Amino acid sequence: MTTHTASAGPLRIGLVGAGPWARMTHAPALAAHPGAVLSGVWGRRPEAADGLASAHGTEAYTGEAGLDALLATSDAVAFAVPPDVQASLAVRAADAGCHLLLDKPVATTVAGASAVAEAAGRAGVASVVFCTLRFAGGTAGWIDEQAAAGGWFTARALWMGALFAPGARSEFAASPWRREKGALWDVGPHALSVLIPVLGDVTEVVAAHGPADTTQLLLRHTSGASSTVTLALDGPPAAAGTEVEFRGEAGVSTLPGGGGEALGAFRTAVDALTAAARTGVAHPCDVRFGLRLTEVLAEAEAQLGRA
Repeated sequence: MTTHTASAGPLRIGLVGAGPWARMTHAPALAAHPGAVLSGVWGRRPEAADGLASAHGTEAYTGEAGLDALLATSDAVAFAVPPDVQASLAVRAADAGCHLLLDKPVATTVAGASAVAEAAGRAGVASVVFCTLRFAGGTAGWIDEQAAAGGWFTARALWMGALFAPGARSEFAASPWRREKGALWDVGPHALSVLIPVLGDVTEVVAAHGPADTTQLLLRHTSGASSTVTLALDGPPAAAGTEVEFRGEAGVSTLPGGGGEALGAFRTAVDALTAAARTGVAHPCDVRFGLRLTEVLAEAEAQLGRA
């Protein structure tokens, strides 16, 4: 993929999305970033776009014409919308020559993710897919260390949330796409984004249903190692947590605690996109990696549908 490079100076980054994730993470990180300018906020709901843009001293956009206007005044676009909305809008952004800071998953269909990857390649724009642990200060270095160590025999990963538990107060519980697609698509990308860099690409997938919305995966990797993955959004609150463990020639290594702070991780992702846009060197978490995550998760979903 040949990338056209950005000029020096702050990168003008437009924000597509004005919901909770954009409000908590994307907008404040972009507005405070010394190497970026928040060039505007586009939202499907005018009142949400207006409120978020006003809070950060930038312009609000809505509607088809508003999206075109935002793209015209931006060097790059950050996305905080549902994945399949993201996919179609990201194609438009790439076609307009904007670099892409995508959220995970890129899309929930292989066709959707492929369209984004093809558009980015066609336009020669840089891309980064925001998988939190790959950019968070407490975990990014640990993942690199495990990849460098090698010799891993097996691994296990667990992402268990209680998003839909009675009395849960998270704003993300109201997300229709999370209700529909469940833990496989919401937290599955996080698990794969840690396992694949260390163990290699996935060569075999076995998927099974667990209790409530739990999905369990057995994976084989190019290194020869295997991994198991447990994913849930509807688990018991007392059982919620995130764990990753590698076992191999170097012994046992576990994911450090407290490494998933999203705001700082997103700032680092902005740095990564800026570097890729200016140097033309693709980041390991680019849209092609995002496409691969979608391919693995789609295969798991197909197996679950046949079960």
